[in-house]
Amino acid sequence: MIHNILKHRDTEIQRFLFVTLISLCLCVSVLQLTSCTPTPENVQRSSALPSIYPDYCDVTIPENIAPLNFLLRADCEAIEVKAGDLSINARGNEVVFDIDDWKEMLSQNTGQDIEVTVSALINDQWIEYQPFRWQVVSDKIDPYLTYRLIEPDYEIWNQIQIQQRCIENFDVNALGHYEQLENRCMNCHTYGSQDPQLSMMYVRGPGGGAILNQNGKLSKLNLKTDDMITGSVYFGFSPSGRYITFSTNYIIPGFHSLASKRLEVFDSKSDVYVADLKTHTMLRSPLLSDSTKFETFPTFSPDGKYIYYCVADSVALPRDIKKLQYRLVRIPFGEATATIGSKVDTLFPPRSSLLPPRKSSVCHPRLSPDGRYLLYTVADYGTFPIWHPEADLHLMDLHTGAIDTLAIVNSEKSDTYHSWSSDSRWFVFASKRDDGLYGKPYFCYIDKDGKAHKPFCLPQAHPTFYDNNLKSFNAPELGKGKVPFDVNDVAKTIKQDAVKFY
Repeated sequence: MIHNILKHRDTEIQRFLFVTLISLCLCVSVLQLTSCTPTPENVQRSSALPSIYPDYCDVTIPENIAPLNFLLRADCEAIEVKAGDLSINARGNEVVFDIDDWKEMLSQNTGQDIEVTVSALINDQWIEYQPFRWQVVSDKIDPYLTYRLIEPDYEIWNQIQIQQRCIENFDVNALGHYEQLENRCMNCHTYGSQDPQLSMMYVRGPGGGAILNQNGKLSKLNLKTDDMITGSVYFGFSPSGRYITFSTNYIIPGFHSLASKRLEVFDSKSDVYVADLKTHTMLRSPLLSDSTKFETFPTFSPDGKYIYYCVADSVALPRDIKKLQYRLVRIPFGEATATIGSKVDTLFPPRSSLLPPRKSSVCHPRLSPDGRYLLYTVADYGTFPIWHPEADLHLMDLHTGAIDTLAIVNSEKSDTYHSWSSDSRWFVFASKRDDGLYGKPYFCYIDKDGKAHKPFCLPQAHPTFYDNNLKSFNAPELGKGKVPFDVNDVAKTIKQDAVKFY
């Protein structure tokens, strides 16, 4: 038939008939494929929840989150999912929602629960699992997430990337990439008050420095003076954005013989300072640079009146690493007068109480933007909880002093490095709960009563993404918008002369 058409003298008619024939063939093929997707019949009901990955059963989600695509951990021929009025019927075990249909479903169910039912064709038998629910809340999460992609052992720093992801969809762009930045080490992109117009990241190595973003204008800072042991490592912005509090850490890695704790990192020296971004000067206090103590992980309170940080009495390292216990403390700060206070208050563990036998060492304090809560990590000892499977998150109510151990949030593996959303209703953290090796971002909702809800993993466009990904997500940070620069801007800035501080 095609041969006869090609011999037709009228080329226009020839083209029309040929295109029509091909279109009809494609339509028939599509119809055949569609008709081959089985639909549930003679269904056997199970008393168990479906084994889906990521685990999105009975989670609380914001109305602006990307589709929770997932797969069923079963060898099934077909799968059907009903989520409210949305229905998906597909071959295999993967469920991928159309993003427009997903957004419409969430908008129609904000403030309500969506019942989700999963059915699967396994060994010629349709099985309907117990339904679960998605609680959709109107408290939106900040739409952008930055994180570092790194080898899971943290033993090598090459081929690192810092990415920014829109969590309302699946768009990703690079803020730092080893190919454009000469395979340098890169650390921690952090916002000031979740504002994309104020942020900073580090590019290490010769000629490196802190890359400061102020309204899209990038500059390179040298945050090391002659009296400091190292340059800036961990940092946080003051509410006004004028000051940065940071720690200088002389870091030493050590390796365990136990597989559960492969790598230990500890500070042989560490101090805390404040940098004035307006005058390019340093503020110092002997209380923050005591040679008999290790001070680290500083952060400002949302009102700028305190610097919260962690401090430990020095011990012989690495011999006495298990005796290295960090306390959670704070010291007053006067932003108007550029002064550091003269008294250090201990918040955890309380000196008046007996220390618990486990999980008494604190790191990574972060305050909610409304000033109500303090979120931090606890572990048995030390300051590097990423390889401590016992590492958990705790939430302190600063109004009452009550501490929530967040049983619904924590897992049997490391749960750590966290940051807040700007409305104080969400936080993101890095968890190794799936395999104990690869860290992934999880989001947790804190309702108006301070109750934590079951967290959920950052959704991906393809359900098998995490099965195939060979990098850990590290240092996740939430932001209110997309930052006004990319990796090419960083590559240009790193070649500039650094602004010195005194």
